[in-house]
Amino acid sequence: MTAYLDHAATTPMRPEAVAAMLPFLTERFGNPSGVHSVARSARLALDEARDAVAAGLGCEPGEVIFTGGGTEADNLAIFGVHERRGGMIVGTAIEHHAVLHSVAALGGVVARVDANGVVDLDHLARLLRPEVSVVSVMLANNEVGTIQPLAEVAALVRRLAPDAVLHTDAVQAMPWVDVAEVAAVADLVAVSAHKFGGPKGVGALVVRGGVPLEPIIKGGGQERDRRSGTHNVAGIVAMAAAVEATVAGRRDTVERVSVLRDRLADGLLASVPDAVETAAPGGDRSGKIAGNCHLRFAGVESEALLLLLDGAGICASAGSACASGAIEPSHVLTAMGVSAADALTSVRLSLGPTTTDDDIDLALKVVSESVARLRGAR
Repeated sequence: MTAYLDHAATTPMRPEAVAAMLPFLTERFGNPSGVHSVARSARLALDEARDAVAAGLGCEPGEVIFTGGGTEADNLAIFGVHERRGGMIVGTAIEHHAVLHSVAALGGVVARVDANGVVDLDHLARLLRPEVSVVSVMLANNEVGTIQPLAEVAALVRRLAPDAVLHTDAVQAMPWVDVAEVAAVADLVAVSAHKFGGPKGVGALVVRGGVPLEPIIKGGGQERDRRSGTHNVAGIVAMAAAVEATVAGRRDTVERVSVLRDRLADGLLASVPDAVETAAPGGDRSGKIAGNCHLRFAGVESEALLLLLDGAGICASAGSACASGAIEPSHVLTAMGVSAADALTSVRLSLGPTTTDDDIDLALKVVSESVARLRGAR
């Protein structure tokens, strides 16, 4: 048996997404930029998919830009606005590297976070000024699961940097948070299909209200000249199906997975001495997405633990999927005040819609036994 507990890295494709995608890999293969019947069939599917994605993200269809994934969407938001407007870029210290590296490349600054990974609003306020053009605050963190107070961030931005646009990386939030409602305060919203049951290599950026945006990929003028390149119709159609399924089942999924996550976290905290849960002050997990279980096991290197878990059928991660294999402390945990030594003992067990009670039972057994083995107890 294999228990897949790395949904934050990528999710299995939803059956609805696979079924929607297959015809566009075979008979409906047309390029939607053409004028003949095969092309028009692809264009119709593209338009219908845009409507579905817009409905799921709470925007108008014309405000959706299809991209090659979340990283491209984040880059387009930050570089695209900066290319038109210049100004200062402000992010937070726990952003995904797609944002963090973009902010650094443009000489921007980052706001601190507290010990639970929540943005320090007072520090953010001190960074905001009239010359700020983009503020980027992720909706939910990909490593520790913290949900950011986006409405409060937006209020600060409107008051202290009124000409700035607010961007949020909602890639990790989409399966768990009502992005259409919670991210309505943001001007730019990035998502990635493979985080909520769609295929890899396709994502979207919501650009509200005609925010001026310079394309970072130039060419044939697709996506209203905001992102050139032949459309990945199969991927886009599959993403739309995943959006619809995610939104329709989100409430039930959150309720069910929250119970599983709590059982996993509580069980490991009870069975493994000196285990510490991240971003759950006093055991309160209400500020985290339902699928995130992030723990630190004193005296156990996460890389060694992950090898044992993998051998016993548990798929997990030490943090961001983009950083796996790198023996260095997480920038997220470092920003939260966790020491480098403690950060290297962290493991992220991330659940999803397909997680079962059997997965949790196996994880409870294998993780506790593996930690004990590495500590020399066996």
